[in-house]
Amino acid sequence: MHLLIPAAGVGRRMGSDRNKLRLMLLGKPLLAWTLQAAEIAASITWIGLIGQQADRPTWTALIRDLQLSKPVMFIEGGQTRQESVYNGLQALPWEAEQVLIHDGARCLATPGLLDRCADALNHYQGFVAAIPVKDTIKVVDANRQIQDTPDRSQLWAAQTPQGFHVTLLKDCHDKGRQQGWEVTDDAALFEKVGLPVHIVLGEETNLKVTTPEDLAIAELILQQRQKSSQTDGSES
Repeated sequence: MHLLIPAAGVGRRMGSDRNKLRLMLLGKPLLAWTLQAAEIAASITWIGLIGQQADRPTWTALIRDLQLSKPVMFIEGGQTRQESVYNGLQALPWEAEQVLIHDGARCLATPGLLDRCADALNHYQGFVAAIPVKDTIKVVDANRQIQDTPDRSQLWAAQTPQGFHVTLLKDCHDKGRQQGWEVTDDAALFEKVGLPVHIVLGEETNLKVTTPEDLAIAELILQQRQKSSQTDGSES
């Protein structure tokens, strides 16, 4: 399975003056945790890291330090996530038939989730990892007045990985560029052309690290995982 990792963003909401994936989480850059999960996932055979040229020396050093056994190709990103993924699709090896796209900022995704998502492409042309919404959602207008309360049972919070058949996704991106569509994820392009997108159950801990508060939560989750791993090891 081929995996594209968009990692070309900046840390505006994090209040950082650099790519937020360079921020440290338990002694490692955020991106390291994403790459390590991809390394462990049995289904992943190739990794495309989509970034900005300014970060390339940092990512090259990180990949060397992690001693990854799987090939990692650096791909120059665009001005938006959509442009970056387009670049990533063009850089896929010729034999790639299926692709997973996983945001580098979702650094808590487990290898098990990556493997389950890879398997889902044996059944679906396109899918999104997602979890059911727990909160009541309100639709509001520009004055913050509530306009509607959607049925929560029909609402899911989209995550990544998202997975697609490569040929179909390339066609969607090409049409999006022709039509001037601006979307926040690849599933939206599938939806716009009328292709089916299914849901694969994600993980509650698969949060996107966007703010300093998210970083603190991610640290707690990783510390708990490490404690559980140590406990399991002592009992075996």
